[in-house]
Amino acid sequence: MRGANADTLATRADTRGLGGVVDVAATVSIRHQRGALLEDRDWRTVPADLLQSACPWRTFRWHKGQKHYSGTYWSATMRDHVIYESRLELSRLLFADFDPAVRGIVAQPFLLKTVLEGRGRRHIPDYLLLTEQVPVVVDVKPLHRLSKPEVAITFDWTRQAVELRGWKYEVWSEPPAVELENIRFLAGYRRDWLFSPEVLEDLRGVELDGVSLRQAARCLPDRPESQVCSAIRHLLWKQSLVTDLNRPLGPSHVLRWVA
Repeated sequence: MRGANADTLATRADTRGLGGVVDVAATVSIRHQRGALLEDRDWRTVPADLLQSACPWRTFRWHKGQKHYSGTYWSATMRDHVIYESRLELSRLLFADFDPAVRGIVAQPFLLKTVLEGRGRRHIPDYLLLTEQVPVVVDVKPLHRLSKPEVAITFDWTRQAVELRGWKYEVWSEPPAVELENIRFLAGYRRDWLFSPEVLEDLRGVELDGVSLRQAARCLPDRPESQVCSAIRHLLWKQSLVTDLNRPLGPSHVLRWVA
């Protein structure tokens, strides 16, 4: 990594877990379409829109006996596929896609580099979320691995680099199982072109506050109940309607319109 200059500026921060205050000089490298590579730019001054258009830093390959679970997820937010490298990363993708505040999702968005105590370090975060407020850099890691020293050090300096930009940094582990299963179920209704605009419009004209899912499915008697129920689940995915997702979703769940 190059020393501090016009492209690489040192930042001074309290490095929690690394033994006090150190100077952290962070650079970022980004991949773009058709293999274009932007290397070792000053992390603090690279525009967010440049990072938003990044391609995944690395691609995954399937091989016999691999222990992780890789794949692609079609994101309603992105209207495109987003990659993941584990089931836990897929879970985070589901939550991000479900969050109406998230406007963009970038997998493996960039490579961060720094030098700590004379040792070069590098890290590729799992996701960059573009939100209505500030960008959120996300690392996904099982809870039992967070106490490993190397993991803790990596996440510590990454957090500082991110927060020094005024952005948010998140380490995401296993979510509540019931909430995950509910969101996973509703994700089956995320593709908006599958739902009749007329049915959705009719539902928006019905007073559903305090009405159970079972009752709501019968609120348009001239429409098939199955069609209405599917449209309601789509509105729950869109969070136009909300309900308690902390218990298994069922017919007795009470609905509420979001203002």
